[in-house]
Amino acid sequence: MNITHLLSAPIFTKDTIVFGTLMLCLGFVFYTSSKKEGFWFKFYKIVPALFLAYLLPALLTTVGLIAPEWNTQDATTHIVTTHKTSLYYVASRYLLPAALVLMTLSIDLKAVFDLGWKALVMFLTGTVGIIIGGPIAILAVSYFSPEMFSGAGPDAVWRGLSTLAGSWIGGGANQTAMLEIYGYNQKLYGGMVFVDIVVANFWMALLFIGIGKRKAINKWLGADTTAIENLKEKVTRFSEKVERNPSLTDIMIIAAIAFGSVSLAHLTGDFLSDFFTKSIASIENETTKNMFTFLGSQFFWMISIATLIAIGLSFTKAKNYEGAGASKFGSVFIYILVATIGMKMDLTMIFENKMLIVIGFIWMTIHALLLIVIAKLIKAPYFFLAVGSQANVGGAASAPIVAAAFHPSLATVGVLLAVFGYAIGTISAIGCTMLMQIVSP
Repeated sequence: MNITHLLSAPIFTKDTIVFGTLMLCLGFVFYTSSKKEGFWFKFYKIVPALFLAYLLPALLTTVGLIAPEWNTQDATTHIVTTHKTSLYYVASRYLLPAALVLMTLSIDLKAVFDLGWKALVMFLTGTVGIIIGGPIAILAVSYFSPEMFSGAGPDAVWRGLSTLAGSWIGGGANQTAMLEIYGYNQKLYGGMVFVDIVVANFWMALLFIGIGKRKAINKWLGADTTAIENLKEKVTRFSEKVERNPSLTDIMIIAAIAFGSVSLAHLTGDFLSDFFTKSIASIENETTKNMFTFLGSQFFWMISIATLIAIGLSFTKAKNYEGAGASKFGSVFIYILVATIGMKMDLTMIFENKMLIVIGFIWMTIHALLLIVIAKLIKAPYFFLAVGSQANVGGAASAPIVAAAFHPSLATVGVLLAVFGYAIGTISAIGCTMLMQIVSP
């Protein structure tokens, strides 16, 4: 069969080769960031290692070496086939929950709750920022590009933007729910997904950079980081207390705990998602039905159950495996996930669909500015700003990544807030969409 490649098929298409390439990138980052003098030492004082772990795969995608997906077309039948790498799916469905389990094993749940009310306030501030950011972005762009909003019915731009509101407050399930509720033209839906990828990933990259500057940011905010430092110190002290040179048995038991928990989370998640999908389908009111769509998400239940299992294990002797490096293995999984997220970003996409991208960036800027203002007013640490934002915009797939970048023990905070985001995502996105509909030309 004669196949011609469309949409710039990458040089490397096999996942085995792409995965090795990503691991080489991560190896390069860790090797260079370990230098204690010279160019790299100065470089990583400016650029966080986590950001580079995200950026290098993005650059490889941009130059066409790798790609998250591509098309081939049969020269005879002209049938187009879409190919996708499975690396992100594996990383998010297997390695992410495993990382959450290993990073939560030694968690002090009381200390997490002692972080206080500011974490929740910053999360809700991020939600409000998304709700008001959409209509403000439409108003701003309509002044110099009113023709962009000429679509009517299913083609109306505000309908498409409703899916962004769902994604940026809850996640994929909420995004799908908004697509169903407002009936946006699915042929145009790809453009909204494109904006989601570009803007959300760009914002996450900025948060990574901010993590490297968090001491200066916290000083400017006047933030009290005592509770966060106490939590980190408790976990560190416990880790030092039980620290040992891990044996092969230790490593195998750590793997058994991690992936056994993942298996149980998938098993239970499949059952619960099927149960709620059938239950939700019986609801007659379409709006009510779509508000609870997230309960039919297998990913939602899988992440939630993995976290609950890990919290349960933190009250048992299993937490002592932190001394054998449990959270370090978890961190390896998180970095692999970061690399697979980075490869989804083609930097040249920023210059396509310019006006939709402009709306997205204005929208995200409103979200960011509101977070900064409230953080300054209540003197909230940058950790709460970054994780509160990402629990909205990135959801359970990336909130723990940002939280763990501060310290592995903090990953659970990101998960808890992201799960809350799933719960309020659809109703909040509906409120945002109503405002966008009102202000649309």
